[in-house]
Amino acid sequence: MMTVGRLCMKIAGRDAGKKCVIVEDLGKGYFLIDGETRRRKCNVTHLEPLTEVLNIKPKASHDAIVIAFNGLNIELKTTKHKPAGTKPQAIRHQHTKEKHVVEKKPVKKEESKKTEEN
Repeated sequence: MMTVGRLCMKIAGRDAGKKCVIVEDLGKGYFLIDGETRRRKCNVTHLEPLTEVLNIKPKASHDAIVIAFNGLNIELKTTKHKPAGTKPQAIRHQHTKEKHVVEKKPVKKEESKKTEEN
């Protein structure tokens, strides 16, 4: 029943409620899926098979999946990947061996007299 090209509904996880198609059987109850969901490995218990079967080749590309879904009047959103840029470098503070010197304020003569009298 679960073969390459089978249209399914994702019933668990982040992509729950979205339609997908089985692209490849990975064995041990796992399948590679693609469609309205992200292209990824998925457990068979997270899929609900639908009645429709798409005519796609095993390990089909995402472009072939988009064409197959367009035949069913299901439009998939396509995203452009951002080009990899350079990572920002952290600025490290240079520690100096100099100690912080606290400057003393000059004492006014009037204040010094008051302190001497008390």
